[in-house]
Amino acid sequence: MRDLSAAYGGADNPAVVADRASDADRDRALAELSKGFVAGRLTHETFTHRVDQALRARANAELFSLVSDLRRRRRFGAAAAAAWRRGLRSAERWLRGRPPALPLPTGTRDRFTIGRELGCDMTLADKTVSRWHASLERSPFGWLLDDLGSTNGTRVNGWRVTSPTLVRAGDLVTLGEVTFVLADRPR
Repeated sequence: MRDLSAAYGGADNPAVVADRASDADRDRALAELSKGFVAGRLTHETFTHRVDQALRARANAELFSLVSDLRRRRRFGAAAAAAWRRGLRSAERWLRGRPPALPLPTGTRDRFTIGRELGCDMTLADKTVSRWHASLERSPFGWLLDDLGSTNGTRVNGWRVTSPTLVRAGDLVTLGEVTFVLADRPR
């Protein structure tokens, strides 16, 4: 098995450009893309786009260009390491006990609010949840979850919500420190 960098030698090498990609080369590139995605170096959209390009690539130079930016090592500071540990503790809590289900709204209403305020459609009595924390809004594609400027943030499957995000049944939604699994129907 060849290492990708040794196999490609660089994108400006004419021999590399003419080097046809084999299935083994493609598999190595896909493995590196997977590692980059798991390490958080690629967004979901970038990962799926690059996988599609890797499956269509004909030359090793094309595969090399898809993984070349993943080769750099990053050093994490103390703040990033602490955030990583908090994320691991959250994952451990989730593994100990499955979070409660939050049913997606049914009916004709197009917008629902979630927060501590009694005026919200769903009220959560938790100090880490803001008074007006998040909203669910119906769109032609499904439900969009949006953070309403909360202090402790909103996350979908571990990713912070910074703009309206499409959510589906089975997604893990965290509001402050309160976590739910979205469901089609109440249990």
